[in-house]
Amino acid sequence: MEDSRIIELYWERSEEALTESERKYGRYCGSIAMNILGNREDTEECVSDTWLRAWNAIPPAKPVFLKAFLGKITRNLALNLWEKNRAGKRGGGEGTAVLDELEECVADSGAGTWSADHYVLAEVLKTFLGTLAEEKRTIFIRRYWYMDPVKTIADDLGIGESKVKMTLMRTRKELAEVLRKEGIRP
Repeated sequence: MEDSRIIELYWERSEEALTESERKYGRYCGSIAMNILGNREDTEECVSDTWLRAWNAIPPAKPVFLKAFLGKITRNLALNLWEKNRAGKRGGGEGTAVLDELEECVADSGAGTWSADHYVLAEVLKTFLGTLAEEKRTIFIRRYWYMDPVKTIADDLGIGESKVKMTLMRTRKELAEVLRKEGIRP
């Protein structure tokens, strides 16, 4: 079923919208949640909550790209659950490793957290990603947005894990330099 029709079903308040969302994007959302959470039960809960959030958001929202809309909901729910699980010493997904890697780019070296204006940071990041070669951008997004394991990225792209790790390290350094130049980090 086309995304536009699924969105219409949400607007009509037809429960078929949930069924079609699950059918078309269940695996996609499950993959996002599993990469973050590393736990099947939490992943299933998160994906189930995604459909409820979508139901409550559409209407009034009318997403242009349903896949991205649902993926963002799933990612946010998974990160929230990951944080909750981490506080309770549970969880085992890629979340900790990914956030540790990115901390060196965006964290204020003295404070341990960054406090830059999120809108400015988003624009700088968007511009930065636009300057990267396609493979480099794909590796960066797969690791830091989808939280894919390095091995999965390497296998999917047909390259070695060491190349993925080296590309990520160099890209983080480039990003850190851009953030310094923009005055976002010292």
